[in-house]
Amino acid sequence: MSDHDGQIAQQIPRLRRYARALTGDRSAADDLVQDTLERALSRFHLWRQGSDLRAWLFTIMHNIYVNQARSRMRHPHEALDDPAADALHAREPDWAELRDIDDALSRLPGEQRAVLLLVGLEQFTYEEAARVLDIPLGTVMSRLSRGRERLRLILAGDPRATALKVVK
Repeated sequence: MSDHDGQIAQQIPRLRRYARALTGDRSAADDLVQDTLERALSRFHLWRQGSDLRAWLFTIMHNIYVNQARSRMRHPHEALDDPAADALHAREPDWAELRDIDDALSRLPGEQRAVLLLVGLEQFTYEEAARVLDIPLGTVMSRLSRGRERLRLILAGDPRATALKVVK
């Protein structure tokens, strides 16, 4: 294993955690991580030595995720439900709070969810999150603020959480 393979391999747990939180599905998360690793390894020559490898990998993952989401919007398909998996999770009361948080995160707009996950879960700085998402620092801060507030409302069961303001 080369040195850069080892550096990338160290980031796999973080990539898996972020992918799982983004997609909400273990299988889709594994696919997203695999696509990210394949792209990173095939384009490792584009990484600037001395820059933040973690941020570079998360940027790749975010871009793949956005591209896949756009593709799904253009070419929707019907997902197959797995009732056995639902029954298994229903018997695990210890996980109820985590499922509520996961559900609340999935109800956030994608832009807010991505910022919240990078800053809150992956502990990126605001500047790092701005670089990963390729948005201004102020946009990171406003999306994070709105995302946190909306998450609080959703978890509290507040009906205002579902009302989105249309901004033109």
